[in-house]
Amino acid sequence: MTTAQSGKLWMGPGTLEIPLELFALNRRRLVERVLPKSPGNAVIVLQGGNEVPFYDTDTTYNVFRQESYFMWAFGAIEPGCFGAIEVATGRTHLFVPHFPKSYAIWMGPLHSLQDFSNKYGIPEVHYADEIASVLKKLDPTVLLTLKGTNSDSGLTAQEAVFDGIDKFKVNNTILFDEIADLRVFKTDEEIAVMKYVVETSSTAHRKVMRMAKAGKSEYQCESEFLHHCYGVGGCRHVSYTCICASHTNAAILHYGHAAAPNNRFIKDGELCLFDMGANYFGYAADITCTFPVSGKFTADQKLIYEAVLTANLAVFKAAKPGVGWPDMHVLANRTLLEELKKGGLLKGDVDAMVTAGLGAIFQPHGLGHLLGLDVHDVGGYITGQPPRRQEPRGIEKLRTNRILQDRMVLTIEPGCYFVDILLDEALADPVQSQFLVPDVIKRFRNFGGVRIEDDVLITKNGAVNLTKVPRTVQEIEDWIAGKDNDKYN
Repeated sequence: MTTAQSGKLWMGPGTLEIPLELFALNRRRLVERVLPKSPGNAVIVLQGGNEVPFYDTDTTYNVFRQESYFMWAFGAIEPGCFGAIEVATGRTHLFVPHFPKSYAIWMGPLHSLQDFSNKYGIPEVHYADEIASVLKKLDPTVLLTLKGTNSDSGLTAQEAVFDGIDKFKVNNTILFDEIADLRVFKTDEEIAVMKYVVETSSTAHRKVMRMAKAGKSEYQCESEFLHHCYGVGGCRHVSYTCICASHTNAAILHYGHAAAPNNRFIKDGELCLFDMGANYFGYAADITCTFPVSGKFTADQKLIYEAVLTANLAVFKAAKPGVGWPDMHVLANRTLLEELKKGGLLKGDVDAMVTAGLGAIFQPHGLGHLLGLDVHDVGGYITGQPPRRQEPRGIEKLRTNRILQDRMVLTIEPGCYFVDILLDEALADPVQSQFLVPDVIKRFRNFGGVRIEDDVLITKNGAVNLTKVPRTVQEIEDWIAGKDNDKYN
């Protein structure tokens, strides 16, 4: 299905052609970064992902997706691979599985090493079962392997392991922070891929906004999104489980999981909060649209929606190199609280509300996160970067406290949700309760929530919004009514 011809990866006519130079450039960046810290003749060794069996069956779990660090450096989409880079010279080696002849019966033609060399633009290709002997001939002083903790999941990155690795000196302390930090800053080639996957996801969101009607199920809306991303955009994967939440489900931050599988039928007059993002050769989009299924906002829906939009735009306007991401989180919270006060839900001093952590009652998640080869991309909390903050309440949920810099891609996703357990907690708190207007809060108990999430690129001149969906109340109502057909092209 995928092809690699004339130095590119793509999914056929009409889809983006990714130059293999993208991965070669990433390898050069990595060598330049690691070289000053590498003793003698060091060799970087990364292990790709493996297919995972579906419990005890002979079926693998879902469609294989390559391990992200390996994809960043080598661009190979097959499971069971390894890659090596000689730090002193940058010479690259790709190791691919060595299959028996019977593989051709079930899985297709056996490709030669030269086929893989042509496909990925890497001259040195070997079988994976030869990795120890090939590395021995290189006579490395040390193998640099990847080991570190992902600050979002708490899981450890997969360190390369193969028969015979015990014969080499291994250092697993240098590589993780360096490659994670490099992934934070996107090259021109990577930015082009991210623009494509965000545009594909944006178009799919716009289609869903028009097809979502009372009587439709949440999963039918999810299906429409998936169909466009794959059938038109060539995105075989999505970057996370789609969140297709209607009415009160919109207050469930990670709705759509196995116990709540987007299976509610939407009713007239309700809001839909759809958080969905396609994935193209590993690169992720992450967009949330909130809209009324009727095509017209009620007064209360408009109040909350415009409060969140005001927070979103405040951050977008302020985001630029040199600005701290936690400051943007606080700005979003303060703006939201100001708008809720104007709407009659809150009373009192807004700065005091921020100090009291009231923002976390209405937005219990962080403002946004790094985006790239993972939807919650790496590099948030690594050596040399600011540690996780704890005050004001809620800021500890931020996935990074970094200072914004040119070539970062992040999401801006403020939200406002009416979650009973959090509202009850605030009303029982002697400090937070003084800011709440109970009768008005009661009116919003079954409201659900609003989230507005954009994917933005930080440039020297400020933030650039890669997302192309209707955002204002008027734009959304016009779009659902069938107007502005050419506006987002």
